Amino acid sequence: MQTLFALGLPMPAVPTENPLNQEPGIAQEITAIISAKQHPYLMLSNFENRTEDIESLYKMSNHQLLWLGNQDTEKNIADGLNLLAKAADHGLNPNNYDIETLRRNRQIALLLKPDSYKELALYDTALSISLLRYLHDLHYGRVNPQGINFNLRLREKKLLDLPMLIKNSLAQQTVAKLPLSVEPQLKQYPKLKQALASYRQLAANTPRLNLNIKKTLLPGDAHPQIGELRRFLITVGDLPEDNTVIAAEKSSLYTDTIVAGVKAFQQRHGLTADGHIGKNTVAALNEPLSRRVVQIELAMERLRWLPELHTGRSIIVNIPSFQLWAFDAIDQADANIINMRVVVGKALQHQTPILMAKMHYIDFMPYWNVPYSITKKEILPKLIQNPNYLNQENMELVAVYRNMQTSTVLNGESLNLLKQGKLRIRQRPGGRNALGRIKFIFPNKEDVYLHDTPANALFSKSRRDFSHGCVRVANPQKLAEFALKNQDDWNPETIKLAMNTPKNRRVLLHKPIPVLFFYTTAFFDHLDNLEFYPDIYGHDAVLLKALSEANDLSDQSFFISSDTTQTIDKRDGVNR
Repeated sequence: MQTLFALGLPMPAVPTENPLNQEPGIAQEITAIISAKQHPYLMLSNFENRTEDIESLYKMSNHQLLWLGNQDTEKNIADGLNLLAKAADHGLNPNNYDIETLRRNRQIALLLKPDSYKELALYDTALSISLLRYLHDLHYGRVNPQGINFNLRLREKKLLDLPMLIKNSLAQQTVAKLPLSVEPQLKQYPKLKQALASYRQLAANTPRLNLNIKKTLLPGDAHPQIGELRRFLITVGDLPEDNTVIAAEKSSLYTDTIVAGVKAFQQRHGLTADGHIGKNTVAALNEPLSRRVVQIELAMERLRWLPELHTGRSIIVNIPSFQLWAFDAIDQADANIINMRVVVGKALQHQTPILMAKMHYIDFMPYWNVPYSITKKEILPKLIQNPNYLNQENMELVAVYRNMQTSTVLNGESLNLLKQGKLRIRQRPGGRNALGRIKFIFPNKEDVYLHDTPANALFSKSRRDFSHGCVRVANPQKLAEFALKNQDDWNPETIKLAMNTPKNRRVLLHKPIPVLFFYTTAFFDHLDNLEFYPDIYGHDAVLLKALSEANDLSDQSFFISSDTTQTIDKRDGVNR
């Protein structure tokens, strides 16, 4: 039988001073709802994964009403509903928190009789569950990153007591301020939140640009849509508006002023900033601004997955931006920041993994242990055609097992052993070594690392996914100076010498440095520029699909109890 609340029927007015505290009937109904782990009024009725929090919340009030039946009822409920309605400000969907149902039945709940225990308990718990879900999603995210191959280190324990936060906010009438206590504290987050509001407005009020350019447009060329292009660049902030240039609106000439705006746009969208409007630039300019809104929302979700980051030195690689940042202090305005280009794994074959690890040591003039997959697919065919290939590439055969007695001379037997994986190939240190003159090692199950490269020409390209999974850095000396800062006798001169001495040398770091390989296609760089990047690995599409499912994630999927740091491997990583 449906209740009056479910039917949406009006209830008779009751005196507002009728006390509802310490009612056995209320306690019984609230206890029954929590025990059932099902709520009939919520879109996602099963709240099993929020049961622990909801039980803790109502236990603090002896299972009495939290929202209804007190002098602060109307304000607290209004603030709570307003909070849920503004979930979109954080890139979350208000519909996931049943905002319309709660709004529709608010007045009915306020007019319920004191002995309408079931209806009172149902509305009170519905609002509590929805708020708990919202705060949980705002702090931890809606999607478990490990479920979509984001190998981030999960939080080892809860650092926020959401039930206590809600209880205190109700007592102090500060419900409206709850998001400030739970949203990610990285400075990147409020910047993205502000950008989200701005781009939502732009997407709603800006006509979509539809440039039709058949061949690359160069500075000085003429095109009938230059006026449209100019207005668009002004709208998105890449070209300052100059009201004194009245004729510019009607001109079809691709002037130096507009070229500068296009270069700024290209720089912010991961394109070669040359001012030439080719097919890639046209595609980026024609991308609906609503797509940029989605990219910002996904970026905010991914920030929620990050555990509280180390306060000291850190290294971050954002894969789709092909860039690395090294910080003395990751979230301080005056932190010394090193920025450099990187090359990452090939999009279709050898994607660089998302991971969190700690850099423990550096190898100067490293050996490269060639992975079996590369030996089988790339080197063996070359060896069959050219038996002298190993000598030409400064490579050697190495036994896999120490007690293995086998010839390291290339012959029919050694070729068979290579095919079986019983011999491996190692490239000696030197100028042609695939890892260059230095590699930075942070043990991880993916066996990837940061390293130098002899193929420096690749850093001049705007799209830089060419590796087998490891990340090549454009300025390895600078990164080594960062990693070895204030350590022993290391300085720019001794580092340069080690990078040019033929002998292999391993240096342990006195204090490990956290390393994060991250993936986000919307990001504020170290100069506070909002940049957008192509989704080279298709991760945005995967996350969008996961977010479209109305799941209520379990706390257990966000926490681990043991340290997942890998032990230091004595061997080299397998990728390059």
